[in-house]
Amino acid sequence: MDSFTGKLAVVTGGGSGMGRELVRQLAAQGCSIAACDINEPAVSQTADLALADAAPGVQVSSHACDVSDEAQVLVFRDALLEAHASDHVDLVFSNAGIGGAGSFVKDDREDWERTFAVDWWGVYYCARAFLPLLIASGDGVLVNTSSVNGFWATLGPGMPNSAYSAAKFAVKGFSEALIEDLRTNAPGVRVAVVMPGHVGTDIVANSLRVRGQWPPENMSDAQVEELIPKDAQAGLIGAGLLPEGASADDLRQFLVRMATDFRDQAPLSAADAATIILDGVLSGAWRILVGEDAKKLDAAVRAKPEVAYDYAELGRGMTAEAPAATTPDREG
Repeated sequence: MDSFTGKLAVVTGGGSGMGRELVRQLAAQGCSIAACDINEPAVSQTADLALADAAPGVQVSSHACDVSDEAQVLVFRDALLEAHASDHVDLVFSNAGIGGAGSFVKDDREDWERTFAVDWWGVYYCARAFLPLLIASGDGVLVNTSSVNGFWATLGPGMPNSAYSAAKFAVKGFSEALIEDLRTNAPGVRVAVVMPGHVGTDIVANSLRVRGQWPPENMSDAQVEELIPKDAQAGLIGAGLLPEGASADDLRQFLVRMATDFRDQAPLSAADAATIILDGVLSGAWRILVGEDAKKLDAAVRAKPEVAYDYAELGRGMTAEAPAATTPDREG
C-alpha cells in the first residue's frame, strides 16, 4: 500500500485524541473512513471535522460502538458496509482504549476487567470481525494500538498499571503472532503494532467518563476519596502535588489538572502521533514506536530487560541515544 487514496479505513476510538486525528488525516489524504466511539456525539463531531478538510469523493461515517461488546462490533461492521456500499475494508485501526484500575491487588475487580475488556477484547473482537473484510481487500492492513506499557508494565514507582499493561502486552503479543499467521494463511493482509509513549490525548478524562466518574464536580466526596485513596494522597502530598490535609475539593481540582496536564503538556500531540502512525503504515513497518520517550524506553528495556523495574538503573539506560523506529528490513 503506497497511498491511502481511494481506500476505506475503520478507526475505533475515533471520538478524540489519536483516533480523531487519524480520521482527519486519512480523509485529507483521500481515504474514506468509518469511525466509531462509545461517545456518539464526539465521533459525529470528528466526522464533521474530517469532511470539512476531506479530499474530493471521501465519505466519512460515524457510529456508536463499545468495542468491548462483540455484538456491538458486529453491528458496527454491518452498518459501515451498508453506509459505504462496500464488501471489504482496506485498513483497520484498533485504536480505542481506556486506562484505570491499576492495581490487581487493591482495585475493584469490575473496574479492572472493564479496562482489560476495552483494551484487549476490543482489539480481538475487531480483528475477528474485520479480518475477512481485510482479506477481501487483497491489500489489507490491521493496525493494533498497544503502548509502551505493552513492553514495560508500570507507570513508575508506586504506580502499578496492571489492567492496562496486561491488555497492552496481549495486544503486542497477538499482533506479533499474526505476522507469520497472516503471511502463511492470509498473505494479502499484514499487521502493524503501534506503541505510543506519552501523547497528548483526553484518555484520563475519557477513562473516568466511561466509568461515570467525570466531571469530578459530579462525584461525591466518598467517590473522590475512593479514586485517590489515602496512600496515594500521601504520595501526592510528598511530591508537592496536593496540599497537606487535602480536602475532597482539592482532590477534585487535582483530577481536573491531571487530565488537562496529561493532554496539554505531553511531548507529542495527537496530530503528530497520527502522522507517525500513518507514515509507519505506508512504510511497511510492523512495529511503530510513537515518540522519543517510546524509543528510549524501548531501547533501554530491550538492552537490559532484567533492570526494567529497577527505575534508577533503567533511567540511566534511557540516557543513551535511542535507535530509530524499526521497519521490516531493519528489525532483528
